[in-house]
Formats: sequence, structure tokens, C-alpha cells
Amino acid sequence: MSSTFAIAIHGGAGTIVKEQMSDELKSEVMTALKASVKAGHKVLSAGGDALDAATEAVKVLEDSPHFNAGRGSVLTHQEMVEMDASVMHGREMDAGAVAGVRHVRYPIALAKDVMQKSDHVLLIGDGAETFAFEQGHEYTEQDFFFTERRYEQLQSMKEKGLYALSESQYPDDNKFGTVGAVALDKNGNLAAATSTGGITNKKYGRVGDSALIGCGTYAENGNVAVSTTGMGEYFIRKTVASDVAARMRYLKEDVQTASEAVVQGDLKDMGGEGGLIAIDAQGVIHFAMNSSGMYRASIDITGDLTLAIYADE
Repeated sequence: MSSTFAIAIHGGAGTIVKEQMSDELKSEVMTALKASVKAGHKVLSAGGDALDAATEAVKVLEDSPHFNAGRGSVLTHQEMVEMDASVMHGREMDAGAVAGVRHVRYPIALAKDVMQKSDHVLLIGDGAETFAFEQGHEYTEQDFFFTERRYEQLQSMKEKGLYALSESQYPDDNKFGTVGAVALDKNGNLAAATSTGGITNKKYGRVGDSALIGCGTYAENGNVAVSTTGMGEYFIRKTVASDVAARMRYLKEDVQTASEAVVQGDLKDMGGEGGLIAIDAQGVIHFAMNSSGMYRASIDITGDLTLAIYADE
């Protein structure tokens, strides 16, 4: 067993404006990020598995109203919450995902159950919830997820006849609030987890990259684990998470070079805004973004904790 382990998390990338960020909001966001990364690191410190660590970290963020995942998710055109999530474990490259779930408090935990307790990778809607309740997940009323902030945001989008890939009229304007975590455990396992509420005023059962393996989530032992956040349609088209892994696998690029090549290269050229977190087999962590900020935190292999919001930090 190695003594090397590390974890990184994100709470969304996008246009995060310093001048509009109150001290109170910044403090609350930072507190949530710190609690999340420490929850995951606690699992790793005890010799736990990378996927368990990533899942625990994401659950903390799903419980916070400040992120677009779990409680605090954005609302659909029908004023409902529909959540997507996925996980991947790098040892056997096992994966699990859910999309369009409405009554599960921790979509990330359900995605993990899909991986570990079903023969499938992706379950959607009513079927995903039937599976959830069979596995002991409690039915959670929509009221639990509802926040006044998201309701006001939806009404604003409806009045304009738009859907939003981001926040609107808030201090974190144009921020994609998807959350995620990547981890390396003492046994050398890499894992990734990603969770989101999708986009404001979405219709037609839209699903973004967060539920799609290789787009929003990817993990491969000996190589890298990746979780993304941004404009999902572009991240799907570019298969961002697996593209980073492929560059490292075939071109032998390091995690920073591969991540920046994808995020600042083809993705940006296509018009895709956002970012990603990645951790390699040695525990090297990298945050890449082509936006002005990304809520993020990490505890590296030396035990140093880092918290940041803006791109220039």
C-alpha cells in the first residue's frame, strides 16, 4: 500500500465576478468547499477507496444550496428539479450514472449504486428512481430541493423566453454550478464523480455531460481521473474528460499539458466555456478553465489544503 493520496473538488466554473461577490457569500461558499474536500480526504486518510472519497465529497456539495446539484439545483420549465450524476472507478473502469432524477437526495450516491449494484451504466427518470427506492434511497419531496433563488432565476428566464446554461442576475453570474471530485487513494486507485441540476428552464428531458461517461466524468488507473463543469453540449461533443485521458495515454502528455490543451484548445475554439479538475496516478492535481473562475479546492499529497475561486488565483 502506498502512502500517496490526494483529492480535488469543484463547485462550478464560469464568469464569477469579484465585484459582485459579497463577503458573506464568499465565506459560505468557501466553508462548503472546505467541508467537501475534507470529507473526501478523511476517507482517503483512513485507507478508504477513491470512489468512496469522491462520493462523500460530492454529497457535501449536493447538500449545499450554493451549488447547482442536489439541494439548490436549478429548475426546469415545469418548475421541477431534474438531476444528473455519474461516477467512474479507474481499476476496472467501472461506471454508473443517472439522469433526470427528481426525488433522490444524493444523485451521486445513486450513480454509485448503479455501478456497484446493477448490470447497467446509465439509468434515467422513473426507472432510475424505482431502482433507487429498491436500494433503500429515501423518497425526497421536491420541496427539499427548492430555493427561492432558483425560482426567481427561472422566472427571469421564462420572461426572456430563454434557457440558461448558467446563473442569472446573481453574484456568480454565468457560473455553471455543477459539482465534482477526483481522488487518488493509497492503493493507487483513481476515481471521479460529477453531479448537476442541469440548466435553468430546460425542456424535453435535456441531459448534459455530467451523466455521460467520457464527457463529464472519466477515471483510469495509472493515468488520470477527470470531472468537468461547463456548457454541457460542448463538453459532450468534445468528449472532454476522455480526451484528456487519451492525450495522456497516447501522447504521454502530463496532466497539466493535456488538460490545458483540451480546455484552451478545441473546446474553446468551438465556443465551449468551462473547466475541469484532474488528478494523475502520482497525485498531481490540475485545475483547468477558460472562464474567469471556478469554485475549487484540493488537499494534495503533502496534506496542503487549497481553496480558490478566480482564475488568477
